[in-house]
Amino acid sequence: MEIRRALLSVSDKTGITDLAKGLHELGIEIISTGGTAKAIESAGIPVKRVEEITGFPEMLDGRVKTLHPVIHGGILALRNEDHMAQIKAQGIEPIDMVVVNLYPFEKVAKDESASIEDLIENIDIGGPTLIRSAAKNHENVVVISNPSRYEEVIEAMIEEGDIPEELRRELALEAFAHTAAYDSMIYSTLSRRFTGLKFPEHLFLHYLKVQNLRYGENKEQEAAFYRDPEIIEPCIASAKQLHGKALSYNNILDTNDALELIKDFDEPTVAAIKHTNPCGVSSADDIYTAFRRGMDADPLSAYGGILALNREVTYDIVKDLKGVFLEVIIAPSYEEKALERLMKRKNLRIMKTGPLEHAKPAMDYRKVVGGMLAQDRDISRLDDASKLKVVSERAPTDKEISDMLFAWKVTKHVKSNSIVFAKDKTTVGIGAGQMSRVDAVKIASFKGGAQTGGAVMSSDAFFPFRDGIDEAAKAGITAVIHPGGSIRDEDVIKAANEYGMAMVFTGYRVFKH
Repeated sequence: MEIRRALLSVSDKTGITDLAKGLHELGIEIISTGGTAKAIESAGIPVKRVEEITGFPEMLDGRVKTLHPVIHGGILALRNEDHMAQIKAQGIEPIDMVVVNLYPFEKVAKDESASIEDLIENIDIGGPTLIRSAAKNHENVVVISNPSRYEEVIEAMIEEGDIPEELRRELALEAFAHTAAYDSMIYSTLSRRFTGLKFPEHLFLHYLKVQNLRYGENKEQEAAFYRDPEIIEPCIASAKQLHGKALSYNNILDTNDALELIKDFDEPTVAAIKHTNPCGVSSADDIYTAFRRGMDADPLSAYGGILALNREVTYDIVKDLKGVFLEVIIAPSYEEKALERLMKRKNLRIMKTGPLEHAKPAMDYRKVVGGMLAQDRDISRLDDASKLKVVSERAPTDKEISDMLFAWKVTKHVKSNSIVFAKDKTTVGIGAGQMSRVDAVKIASFKGGAQTGGAVMSSDAFFPFRDGIDEAAKAGITAVIHPGGSIRDEDVIKAANEYGMAMVFTGYRVFKH
């Protein structure tokens, strides 16, 4: 296919003059509009204004300029005898390349102070129409909606004298994705502004592929990883891999959960994660102490897992990892010597997040067969002891309160039914994902062994019976934090009083299914 005429009309003018220069040097006539035409002219490159082609001036403050049969006839015509005869009879010449990107609706939408009028004015009409017309006729017309593609297209034309079919199809798919994402953002933004509804009638999600994965949870399952292009906080999707094999499906799930757990803590904190549940978590005055205590909490389970830290990884930490097998380590940064030593491990995946911050309000989505669940992301944090309701005869000590607040934060990240035993801001036993809450207490007790004496217990939901308290007493638990709200709360409180335990209610649960 021979390219003789190109239409350039872009909002993002990155690289547009270089593209125009390359097209001009290849003998291609350039048609353009408004600010794009001015930029091309300023670079000394010949350009024809759209109104010269259509014989019709821009009008309605630029709302109507390319919406004309002379333009769309030139783009949509198939290069066959019948179509060529039809457009020739109307004085229309073919347009072989369309370079368009759209008004910055996304940028305006992110500004909560933007008025409805600002949003409406940034809804592009002519641009999507041009892109879709060219993409539909991609066998005959090259469409470029992404500035990063300009150089590749010029090189193909220079080297091959044409745009290969495979590249034309790639560009067409990219163009359709561009308009689809644009339309979905317009709907989502206006739906929220017009109705005030958090959950619109239609749900459109836009994600960009990061990579194909070797396989999914199991080798028989194919998988890929996608990221949210609007992500606004450090996360697994924005973290940079510094070393090691590519992340697997399970690595991504586990590393995500490890990172989200440590983001809930202000003080230096370390978490070891296995199969999306914490094995050991510790907070301390310094990151080395937190690391040492966190790893020692359950070293057997932590073996082959994920290690997450919310402070820089030091050389002392790395030295202590000798002989410890890990799949992934993720942290804000690494001391140079520490990183050099870690990188001697061929398969260890080393992830860097940059400075961490607490989780931000967002929507949380969960796929089920035939449907999608949507809910607010759980960003709850309990740091204020004054919000605890003491329900036992004995009030908790300051140390018990400190440990209970620590344990509650960890509990939020353990699969329900979840029980966490903690002492000195370190987990000493975790019971995760049990069908019966009392069984979760028994497992936490078993995992903790002799360490549980003098520890506190946290539960993600209320105790339906007193048996969980009875089992905790056998383990030497001295204080309990849970939501409360059971019809048998009085029985549970009575049990705590019998054992001299302190008990506090939070008033809300932290289920994680």
